[in-house]
Amino acid sequence: MGEQKVVEVTDSESRRRFMRYLIRDVQALERMIKEGMLELDKRRIGAEQEMFLVHRSGMPAKINLDVLEKCNDRRFVPELGSYNIEANIDPLEFGGNCLSKLEEELNGAIKIARNAAKECKAEVVLCGILPTLRTSDGTIESMTPLPRYYALNNAMRKMRQHDDFRFRIRGTEELVIRSDSLMVEAFNTSFQVHFQVGASEFPQMYNRAQVLAGPILAISSNSSLLFGRRLWDETRIALFQQSIDTRTERQQLRDSTPRVNFGNDWVHKSVLEIFQEDIARFPLILILEDAIDSNEQLDRGETPELSSLMLHNGTVYRWTRACYGMSNNTPHLRIEYRILPAGPSVIDEVANAALWFGLMSALSEDKIDVRPLISFNEAKTNFFTAARRGLRSQLTWIDGKVYPVSELFTKFLIPMAGKGLRQSSIDPADITRYLGVIEGRIAASVTGASWALDSFTELRGWSRPARARALTRAMITNQKTGLPVHKWPLATKENTGLWEENYLRAEQYMITDLFTVKADELIDLVASIMQWRSVGHVPVEDENGHLVGLVDYRSLLPLVTHDQWRSAKMVPVSEFMDPNPATVPPNATTREVMQVMKKKGNGCVLVVEEKHTIGMITLQDLLPIGAKLFSDRVKYSGEYQTIE
Repeated sequence: MGEQKVVEVTDSESRRRFMRYLIRDVQALERMIKEGMLELDKRRIGAEQEMFLVHRSGMPAKINLDVLEKCNDRRFVPELGSYNIEANIDPLEFGGNCLSKLEEELNGAIKIARNAAKECKAEVVLCGILPTLRTSDGTIESMTPLPRYYALNNAMRKMRQHDDFRFRIRGTEELVIRSDSLMVEAFNTSFQVHFQVGASEFPQMYNRAQVLAGPILAISSNSSLLFGRRLWDETRIALFQQSIDTRTERQQLRDSTPRVNFGNDWVHKSVLEIFQEDIARFPLILILEDAIDSNEQLDRGETPELSSLMLHNGTVYRWTRACYGMSNNTPHLRIEYRILPAGPSVIDEVANAALWFGLMSALSEDKIDVRPLISFNEAKTNFFTAARRGLRSQLTWIDGKVYPVSELFTKFLIPMAGKGLRQSSIDPADITRYLGVIEGRIAASVTGASWALDSFTELRGWSRPARARALTRAMITNQKTGLPVHKWPLATKENTGLWEENYLRAEQYMITDLFTVKADELIDLVASIMQWRSVGHVPVEDENGHLVGLVDYRSLLPLVTHDQWRSAKMVPVSEFMDPNPATVPPNATTREVMQVMKKKGNGCVLVVEEKHTIGMITLQDLLPIGAKLFSDRVKYSGEYQTIE
């Protein structure tokens, strides 16, 4: 959206006026293509690096404007979330050492960001979805406080015609959440790469990019966890689509295309097909107050920026996006690949980009028209299969056969990418370096997604929040080594360096897998749950999921005789529950948890947020923590305090 005056659509007249400028931009682009005004003989590459800002603990740091001020670099811009920033890498001519130059530029930009974050007592982390995100990070309070983001949020809320944004993702586990804003979009960060192409070759190049999307996503997946839930290998694909979905339920039933989409068909004749379809399908969300008639600019001999078209294009989120831009006052077209996640390391990102650039070049050199070789639906199915299963996917290739991802790469794609890079005069050492990373991933069967899942399993015994913090810290440490992910050690309890920090607050070590009952249930059910699941405490909730009591195993001890139990079997839970159980908020310190538990004296504290039980801490959970952390004192907030 740049520095232009972007506002929400507020009335029909402004909508019609802007639509006129938007259509004029499409007409101007058509005219420029016919008159040969777009650059034809240059191949350039570019990249956009999105990143998360986190506190040393690994939790999101909502300080992006402060960090950007300290960066003091034109390449850095804010993102929707106040814990995100983006670095735009200057375009490079495709050839020679452009790949190692891209890696150098990325490392330089990230170094600037790290130094700026350090001044704000924060860190930078590259990952598709930050493991330590909480639902509270998806509220409007976490939005970067800039008018254009609020305008975008307001416009999308109106289009959805209901108050909340709803998300449901089924993977190995299932996640169902709601948000009061589009802020969940900020949960996703990517490494977006650009490839400049000529107008006449655009349709074929774009189609090739679509065919390659599935295989490349499978080998580069890096977003397998959200809120500690094991979902898709590239959960960004599902999450981002739902976060920007402006369709009403009725529109979804009639199969209307979501704003985040893979597309519906091949491009046949011109890039204009994409822009025309997106204008026809998707209503205006934002408009420019100072829109310009691009055809009048052409009549004056000026080169238009097509600002109206690019604004609307920026509110339709195709995974493979067509872009118009300017380079040295010369207009051009490029393909923006939005499928790649941020991370897991810079060398991994450049390897992913090199793979794509090489494959695009090879298919172009061989003049392969993919349309007769594979159906659009097969390419689309490949994409979503890869998002779900990553390296474990079975994908259809242009020969009509289905291959495991590892075989597809070793047999076809890596040799083809190498050929394309050589034909483009890329330095041989760079070809070996970056395709070697891809080969290493396949040989080790490791992607960022699988490393995160294996590390999360390795950290078992800790709560989900604690594991998420440890995992994030391990990512930061490994990223600073410069090694690709297949050479990273798994995150373990010993190497995260955060044992104490992971046990400072209740939410970090509470048990979240709870068995609950209603107050009017049979007490016999509670006794059975305790026996079956070896638990000594069962929370009691009402119909709204609010905490109303707790049944302690000791409260059932008087019923141990056969006669007493027989007479009590029809008694409701409400007669045995404690209506005022010990509770703490999720941010309660370990010291506070111990004090509350000592005062209540039943060895159990419930963690409650907005009347809902979100976790439980028992004496058995605290004993190993106490043995590790405490003798007579506990370290908290930089001071030592005696436990009373």
